[in-house]
Amino acid sequence: MRCACIDIGSNTTRVLVADVAGGHLREVFAERAFTRLGRELRRTGALPLGAVELVAAVVAEQLSSARNAGAERIRVVATAAIRQAVNGGELCRTVRERTGTGVEVLTGDAEARLAFAGAVRTHAGPLPGRIAVVDVGGGSCEVAIGTKAGGVQWSASLPVGSGSLAETSLRSDPPTAAELRSVLEQAVAAFAVLGDLPPVDHAIAVGGSATSTARIVGASIDAARVALAMERLCAAPAVEVAREHGLDPERVRLLPAGLQLLEAASGRLGVPLSVGRGGIREGTCLELAG
Repeated sequence: MRCACIDIGSNTTRVLVADVAGGHLREVFAERAFTRLGRELRRTGALPLGAVELVAAVVAEQLSSARNAGAERIRVVATAAIRQAVNGGELCRTVRERTGTGVEVLTGDAEARLAFAGAVRTHAGPLPGRIAVVDVGGGSCEVAIGTKAGGVQWSASLPVGSGSLAETSLRSDPPTAAELRSVLEQAVAAFAVLGDLPPVDHAIAVGGSATSTARIVGASIDAARVALAMERLCAAPAVEVAREHGLDPERVRLLPAGLQLLEAASGRLGVPLSVGRGGIREGTCLELAG
C-alpha cells in the first residue's frame, strides 16, 4: 500500500510518501519546507496569521504532491508547535478549509510511539534487548524505550527542542563559546528531570538534528563526535558551513542546540546514539498500512 504522512513541526513541514508491504517501508517521495512556526510561537504564545496561511499553503502543495505520487492513504499530523500554541486550532481549521483534510495534533506520547515505530522498524539489522529512540524536534524532545517485539514500554516528552534553545541562547553567527556552554547546561538540565531511566542496550536518534549531524560526522553520535561536529559548525558563519556540507543555512543555525540535546540524551541513557533511517513520518505510514 502506498501511504503518505505530512508532519507539521516546529521548524519544518515535511511530506513522506512510501510503499509499505509486509511491515517494510520503501520511500517513494519526500520533501520539506522550513516554516519555523516555533520561532513566532516562542515570542507571543500564538501563531501569527501569516504563519498559519503559509503552513496551510505548504500542506496544500504537499498533499497535491502526495496524491500525484499515488498515495492511497494520507495522514496530516502536527507536533509541539501546534500543541503549545493558544490558537493551534485555528491552524487546523485553516488547513481543513484550504485542503478538505483534517490535522491530527499528536500528544507527546503519540509522537514518541510513532518515532519509536519508525526508527525500529526501518533499522537495518537486528536490535536485541531494550532500545531507546530519541527524537529531537524544534519545540520538544521525545524519548521512547521498549523492544522491537513488544513496542514502547516507557516514554516521555520534554518541552525543549533545537529551535527553542537556539532562539533563546544562540545570538552570534557562529555561536560563541559562552553561548554553547549555556546551551549544553540547559540541555543537560532538561534531560535530568527524567530521573532514573530503564537501562537500554541500543539507542537511536531521529529528527532533523540527527540526520544533519550524520552528514557532518557520520551516523554515530557520542561526546567525541559531537565535539567534532561543533568544531566544524562553529568554524564559520552558517551560510558558509551550509554550503560546505550541503545543508540548509537555517538548519545549521539550529544544529548546535540540537547537537547539545543529542549529547545530553546520550549521556542520560549511557550509550551512544546511532542515527536512524525513520521517525514519525515512517511510523505514521506503517500505522496507516495496518
